[in-house]
Order: sequence, then C-alpha cells, then structure tokens
Amino acid sequence: MSDIEFSRVTKTYPGGTTAVHDLSLHIESGSFTVFVGPSGCGKTTSMRMINRMEAPSSGTITVAGQDISRTSAVKLRLGIGYVIQNAGLLPHRTVLDNVATVPVLQGQSRREARKAALEVLDRVGLDRGLAQRYPAQLSGGQQQRVGVARALAADPPVLLMDEPFSAVDPVVRAELQNEMQRLQAELHKTIVFVTHDIDEAIKLGDRVAVFGPGGRLQQFDQPQRVLSQPATDFVAGFVGRDRGYRELSFRAADAVPVHDLPLITAEEVKGIRLSKGEWRLVVDDNRHPVGWIDTTGVEGVRAGHALADSIAAGGSLFPPDGDLRHALDSAISSPSEIGVAVDDSGAVRGGVLAKDVLEQLSRQRAAEDAERNRIFFEQEPA
Repeated sequence: MSDIEFSRVTKTYPGGTTAVHDLSLHIESGSFTVFVGPSGCGKTTSMRMINRMEAPSSGTITVAGQDISRTSAVKLRLGIGYVIQNAGLLPHRTVLDNVATVPVLQGQSRREARKAALEVLDRVGLDRGLAQRYPAQLSGGQQQRVGVARALAADPPVLLMDEPFSAVDPVVRAELQNEMQRLQAELHKTIVFVTHDIDEAIKLGDRVAVFGPGGRLQQFDQPQRVLSQPATDFVAGFVGRDRGYRELSFRAADAVPVHDLPLITAEEVKGIRLSKGEWRLVVDDNRHPVGWIDTTGVEGVRAGHALADSIAAGGSLFPPDGDLRHALDSAISSPSEIGVAVDDSGAVRGGVLAKDVLEQLSRQRAAEDAERNRIFFEQEPA
C-alpha cells in the first residue's frame, strides 16, 4: 500500500505568505490524483511536501502510513519517482544513463541498471535507437518520455509529476496524456500530478483536488462531480462556463442512434445535382470520409479539408468508443449538422444528430434522478 495522507498541513514562509492552508486529504494507493488551480494557489508546494522538497510549517504527511518527517529525506526520495517540466534530464549523460540514474544510486550495477533501462524505454514507447543519444538531440516530447522513464526505472510505488507536459505543443501533449493513461492502467502507481489546465486534470485524474487563493483546498472529488457539482463559486468559475459540455465526456453514447447517410464518391461529385439544403458525404474507396458537399459546393468538396484534418486529430468524427461529448461535437462541428460516426478502421458507419444526443442526455439524467430518489426514500426512517 502506498496511500498518502495530509493532516491539517499548513505551509507559511518566513515573510508571512501562506502557500498552503490547513490541507487535509487522503490519496488512495494506486490512484491518479491531480492537483489543479491557478498560479500561486499552493498545488505545487503541496506536492513538493510529499517528498520533503518543502517542509510543512505544521501538520503531518504520511506515505504508506509512515510519517515522512521521521524518514530520511534521501531514502524517501529514492522511493518516489519525480517528473518535472522540461524533463530535467542530465545533459552530459545519454538517454540510457539518465534512465538508469536512480537504480545505480540504489546500488544496482551499471550493467544491470542499463539493461533494465532499455526495458523501461520500451514501456514508455521510446525507440531503443535513442538510448545512446543525449537530451539535446531529442524533441521536447521525447525528452518528457525519458523523464517519465527515469522516474519509473526503480519501480517506485509513488510518482510525483509537476506540470510535466506544459512545455510541449498541444498534439504532443495529448499523446503524452494518452501514454500516461496507458501506463497507469498497466502499473497502478500512486500518482500525484500538478497542472493548471482543468481539461488535463479532468482527462487524467481519478480524483481532482482544486486549489484556490491562499492555498485553500476548494474541492476534492471525482472529475465528473467537479464538473457537475462544483463545491464553491471559485470552483465553478475555474472550471468554466462550458463545464456542462465537458461533463458529457463521462457519459456513454452507446444508445445514441446512428442513422444512414447519403454517401457518394469523389468521381460521382462531378455530375451531382443537389436540392437547396441537401447534403452528401463524400468518401474514398474505403468509405473513409473526405468531406461534405451541398448546393454551394458542386465545384469542389465543401469543408473537405476541415473534415480530413479532423480524422487525424479526432475532432468532428464520432469514434466507436466515443462518449456523448464526442457525439455532440461531431454534430455541431459538421457543416451539415450531421455528425459522422466511424468504425475502428475509420470507415463511415452513419450519421449522428445533435437532438438525439440531447435526448440521450435527458434520459440519463432522468434515470439518475430516479435512482437518487430511490436511495433517499430507502434511507428515510419508517
């Protein structure tokens, strides 16, 4: 077990600034917990107190039931993986030796540590051909993967991640987030992840701790509840006005009907005649969507480039395992107002309508209300 417990923890600096105020929360072993909030709210300070890089002014922190103030700081840190922004790699060491750093410090031979490091590179999706390169020879995304590999090399039960993906571009960031989800499903570490990005927090966290001004914890809850039931006005404002839209990502879309779509090939576009307001979806030989055509687009495929781009990015198309957010996004981002549902191969399955998505949302909420009422009346004394 590697649970983490904050009990009445406060951090006040000599000048009188309070970074963390009376923090109490329990992080379950094997969970992915995200600390999120604006700059200066105490989220990073709270995380850094777990491995004693910051010392609390009062209160106690335990890891696996042990008071960390009674543990050697060196021993504590060797048992906790740590990933920071820009990876923090040693520039004069190769990728392989960067990853092998902690196992060597723990007493492994360099030969054994390097052999194990190659396996960790495989685990985080890095080509072994990069093992003998130096950090400056890697892209930003590759450096971050090396940073994650180094933190995992000694197989620590706890992993701390301080805004590790904030310095990379949005596409690489999404890839790294997906990689973290895959790794966590495989390894079940106790992860504490710091970010200022609420979307990243909602995507990654089993639980989300929202910090506010003065280092006060505003809410510690499941991501869906942070979106649907913000505990304070601050949380509601921080999450944003579109929190209802984000909350759709936690709702299944398997019951949303998929309608037949009128499909044509690129060759058929040349001679087509459409009525006003009529649309056709253009597909290639494999039934992959190319774009929409209507009465204004008979000389070329309207929105063809936008839809083609979305195939790679995942927007505008409704994938087979998509949620209600995917379904609604596919409909409202389409020029025809019909979302394109695709199968695992990217071939068209049919179309999705926004009204069907909203009707499914209404049914789900009605079922949830009925279940809450049932539980309430069952708990009422006779």
